[in-house]
Amino acid sequence: MTQDIAMIERSYAALADKVAAARTVLQRPLTLAEKILYSHMAAMPSTPYVRGKAYVDFNPDRVAMQDATAQMALLQFMSAGIPKVAVPSTVHCDHLIRAEHGAKQDLTTSLDENREVFDFLASVSKKYGIGFWKPGAGIIHQVVLENYAFPGGMMIGTDSHTPNAGGMGMLAIGVGGADAVDVMAGMPWELQMPKLIGVKLTGKMNGWTSPKDVILKLAGILTVKGGTGAIVEYFGEGTASFSATGKGTICNMGAEIGATTSVFPYDASMERYLRSTGRNDVADLANGVAEHLRADDDVAANPEMYFDQVIHIDLDALEPHINGPFTPDRAMELSEFVKAVTENDWPEELRVGLIGSCTNSSYEDMSRVAAIADYAAQHGLKAKAEFTITPGSEQVRATIERDGILAKMEAIGGQVLANACGPCIGQWKRHDVQAGDRNSIITSFNRNFTGRNDGIKETHAFVASPETVAGFVLAGKLTHNFIKEPIDGVMLQAPVGDELPDGGFVPDADGFVAPAADGSSVNVIIDAASSRLQALEAFTAPKKEEYQNMPLLLKVKGKCTTDHISMAGPWLRFRGHLDNISNNMFIGAINYVNDTANNVKNIFTGEYAEVPATARDYKARGAAWVVVGDENYGEGSSREHAAMEPRFLGGKAIIVKSFARIHETNLKKQGMLPLTFVNPADYDKIREGDRLSIDIDTLAVGQEVTLGITHDDGSQETIQLKHTMNDQQLGWFRAGSALNLIAGR
Repeated sequence: MTQDIAMIERSYAALADKVAAARTVLQRPLTLAEKILYSHMAAMPSTPYVRGKAYVDFNPDRVAMQDATAQMALLQFMSAGIPKVAVPSTVHCDHLIRAEHGAKQDLTTSLDENREVFDFLASVSKKYGIGFWKPGAGIIHQVVLENYAFPGGMMIGTDSHTPNAGGMGMLAIGVGGADAVDVMAGMPWELQMPKLIGVKLTGKMNGWTSPKDVILKLAGILTVKGGTGAIVEYFGEGTASFSATGKGTICNMGAEIGATTSVFPYDASMERYLRSTGRNDVADLANGVAEHLRADDDVAANPEMYFDQVIHIDLDALEPHINGPFTPDRAMELSEFVKAVTENDWPEELRVGLIGSCTNSSYEDMSRVAAIADYAAQHGLKAKAEFTITPGSEQVRATIERDGILAKMEAIGGQVLANACGPCIGQWKRHDVQAGDRNSIITSFNRNFTGRNDGIKETHAFVASPETVAGFVLAGKLTHNFIKEPIDGVMLQAPVGDELPDGGFVPDADGFVAPAADGSSVNVIIDAASSRLQALEAFTAPKKEEYQNMPLLLKVKGKCTTDHISMAGPWLRFRGHLDNISNNMFIGAINYVNDTANNVKNIFTGEYAEVPATARDYKARGAAWVVVGDENYGEGSSREHAAMEPRFLGGKAIIVKSFARIHETNLKKQGMLPLTFVNPADYDKIREGDRLSIDIDTLAVGQEVTLGITHDDGSQETIQLKHTMNDQQLGWFRAGSALNLIAGR
């Protein structure tokens, strides 16, 4: 029996009436996204919500957290004084396992190095009614797809790739930990009503093309910010032509275009996946409400009437794509890419090819790569680059081992890593390169920001499908078009794989730990001397005088992702200790003044120092500070540490040209002011040594804010800023944080 089946039964039992009510409100046919959104609203409105403007309260069905973000989320939940989570919630230990030697040794090492954190997460889960997935059980998004995702549902997760569950027809949205606390506490969760981007798929993929190429192409069309504030809804006959796990891949990487989430309509592929993963009960229920789990017919017939933007992708004509380096939206077809390597002087030799991760680790992905590997081995080919394999879950790993798929990949030199994020998030200890070594890697992961995988800024990381990665691994260099050119006299054949295992999946009997029926007697202990965990102290409410004459800590140049603000990799071990992890604040961001990372001028001493040290000095002097940034500030991971660290070290406002959605919300939740320039060109008016002033008494919904600037030569000027805070969010700010309001209630 499916976990939390009673919740799914209730959801489906009420779905028809809720969809009918939504249709009455909108007075027209509905998209799938609208059906799910309106059926999960805390209250049905009398008039339609305006997309991109209205803030709406939702009641998600469940919450999922990974171990790196769960620490801070659960520390916040504990401080709110609530005895048990109000909705089904889970914790998944997948981020803290470093990839270095191989699955068995790396998992053993991780259990030893991170025991304090894993024990904390296990005990707090047991106490508060949260399901706990142990280290080695798998990556959060794959485990959710296998066990919890259901068509028509809504969930939030403390990871930006939570939308992976859209492959099962679910609206799954990445959030910060404070948002998760809201839902776990039984409170509505607020989201700005998303715009809708419709992507029409026609035709059918063939040959070397795979679902990953759909999202790689779309990233090239929309760029890293083109989906911001929008749900991407796929429709058209092409959606039914490939697997549910392939749909999950596409939705997963929708995070790279800034989309709120992505979703596919319910179809036979989802039913097959539900039944293959032991959820016949959910499949039967979904079949009973199938008409409500897809868009109304007129949406497909006249999409321009229902979506804010419509994009058409012809799967018949789709070619394998490679995106990168350094950004996931530089998209090239294979034939174009092999030329671009030479034209751009990217390192031609491929050092490592990596497949798997939460994005591409399905049974189908692995079976198609195994087909390539088996054909290559039979014709005497071996991997010419290091070749690593990261299964998405123990269920997938055990199944591909049973079916001989792993053996085929190992036969050409593949090395199996732990069922964890590993190299995808910087938890990769490479021994083949050193800092300063220009090199190329290619992955089937989702992100390729500078230093993202290995911490080495000279690594050129490219993103492709597992099949394309395998082809390049056998070729050994990125200028070899392996589809058209033989490798050592051998012409590779297009792969054919199996969507699902004929013998069913091998279940993971040991990975899940259920919470206590009554957790009141369970103790959660945090050692006061710990360097890994630290109980939280509430942020203080704002005082008007703190926002006067604030020093400019840093003016960021160019791309500033959450990785730049709060690096992962070795810093992951401090995710439960706000003071210690704050020592990585902004160390990857480039200072506009000197084009250098982690080097800013202290306005009081005149000396240049590291950003965290300078911020701590300002805090010790009682001087609040400000950071100024560029476009799409805070793109990437959902990590709320990128908002909590500036707040903890005395920051008061972040002023930028534009924000990424999740990060802007995280700043609001923690009591930071997220402000944008009314005139983006005013970014150029901010200088090193500036002192900035804001009258917080003038903050009001829809009203501009005046920023007073005093330059270090004594001259003064003012510029106008704007914000997107509504009344509730202004309440978070005035209380010092959203958590302060929850605790107060």
